[in-house]
Amino acid sequence: MTIRSLKLTSRQIFRRCLLSLAFALLASPALAHSEAGVAIDFMGGFMHPIFGPDHVVAMVAVGLWGAFLGAPAIWLLPVVFPLMMAVAGAFGVLGVPLPGVEIGIAVSAIMLGTMVALAAKPPLWIAAVLVAAFAIFHGHAHGAELPVGADAVAFSMGFVIATGMLHVSGIAFGTLSRWPAGRIAVRAAGGVIALIGLTYLVRAI
Repeated sequence: MTIRSLKLTSRQIFRRCLLSLAFALLASPALAHSEAGVAIDFMGGFMHPIFGPDHVVAMVAVGLWGAFLGAPAIWLLPVVFPLMMAVAGAFGVLGVPLPGVEIGIAVSAIMLGTMVALAAKPPLWIAAVLVAAFAIFHGHAHGAELPVGADAVAFSMGFVIATGMLHVSGIAFGTLSRWPAGRIAVRAAGGVIALIGLTYLVRAI
């Protein structure tokens, strides 16, 4: 498979994911009319990562790093993270234990922020594996904190869509790296994310 074909495949996957997210968002008003409880559960999942700064910084960092690495990573990493997070979230809902979740979340912010700050450009597969590994901790945390009696599918859909939006915001800011001043700003943002992650790690230990 050539680099060009991999690039096209990654873009196609990303576009399909965006379409799926759009359909889910368009469906949420209908859910509110047909089954208010499901709509509420969806919004609960949607707001869950947004109101968790430790989740926000890591997810934004994925977008920043993808933008820094360029195609196909700019499309691949933001797809790998929510997919793996959804799988781990299912295990969290089922009550499967995962040791060191809070530490893993904090370390994800440190590592991903550091990758951005150092403008690290490892092989694509290493970046994808690293992102997928950290997604496990974030997904499990979301799934394990499913409110009692909530609809697991609606809640999971909510936090996956919110995650995608945070990735997109990171990508949008990360595109500034095309210019010298913007590159400095993006790397500085990575440094800030790493420091925030370090703060959470100290609290988690």
